[in-house]
Amino acid sequence: MNLQAVKDTLECAGEKIDSTLSHDLPKGFYDLFMNHGIRLDLIEPGRICCSFKVPQRLLNEGNFMHGGATASLVDIVGAAAVFTVAPVTGVSIEISVSYLDTACLDEELEIEAKVLRVGKTVGVVSVELRKKILGRLLLMGAIPSILLSLVNCECASSLFTYLPHGHLGSL
Repeated sequence: MNLQAVKDTLECAGEKIDSTLSHDLPKGFYDLFMNHGIRLDLIEPGRICCSFKVPQRLLNEGNFMHGGATASLVDIVGAAAVFTVAPVTGVSIEISVSYLDTACLDEELEIEAKVLRVGKTVGVVSVELRKKILGRLLLMGAIPSILLSLVNCECASSLFTYLPHGHLGSL
């Protein structure tokens, strides 16, 4: 095993980005970067369905949607689903993702999040990503979260501001 090669690979990946750039990014940049393009198709208590077209910015070196990007979508849409049943947000305790297929550039995906349980302190959500055309399952995810009340919480007014304008305005 070549430990130096592993080190060089990890450190080199960060050099592709200007080191001053990370300090100049606006607040909420990550949320906008990840969520741009999410379209809300259905919202009801305990369930959210979204569509998402895989953009170039979320591809890995193999030209497939990056696993970290799909895990982020699981987390983001799962958190939104919890908000449909209770005025709380959550901090993920764990994100479990089973990858079953890959997604390519411009491929249309469906994301469905279902609330399995919301208790006093813990909520659990399941999330599935499917290829829209064939309905083929891309991944299954589960997220247990510690629930935080939005009463007297500064984040309440901006909970979903990172989603495209108007998509969750009816909440």
